[in-house]
Amino acid sequence: MSTKKTQPEEKGFFEKIKETIEEFWDGTKETAEDLKDKAEDKIEDIKESVTAKKATATRKASAAKTTVVKKATAAKTTAAKKAADTTNKAQKEATAVKTVAAAKAKAVTDKAKTTTADAKKTAADLKTKADTKAKAITTEAKTKVAAVKKAAPKVTAAKNTTSKTATTAKSKAATAK
Repeated sequence: MSTKKTQPEEKGFFEKIKETIEEFWDGTKETAEDLKDKAEDKIEDIKESVTAKKATATRKASAAKTTVVKKATAAKTTAAKKAADTTNKAQKEATAVKTVAAAKAKAVTDKAKTTTADAKKTAADLKTKADTKAKAITTEAKTKVAAVKKAAPKVTAAKNTTSKTATTAKSKAATAK
């Protein structure tokens, strides 16, 4: 099996995606806030200039205000749409990465299970062979011991006969002198 760890790579990748999403979201929020502030400043400027001018100037200011509000609304809508698109893309990518990671994890798990099963089978085979060999050696040793036990009385009898013959020969030799 491989000794490489895959966990930190996956974790780093997800962290990068998370950071990217956060950057997009923060950027769009800041842009929307900036546009809102600019629109409010513009509205305030228009209000100040309108109060100083006549009624015709008031109409022109309202038109400018409406234009600014429309532009600000359009900018907000565009920023929100971009944020939603970016979020959707990031979610799709994260889902795809999670699917691939799950498939790889399943493959690694299956391989580990197969390897474990093979190792257990090999261990069982070795144990069976060792038991068979031990039984064969034990049986052979018992057979030899039994043969030696059977031969022992014959050897003892032969010793006794030999020692009696030697004693008889000694006594004959002693009497012959």
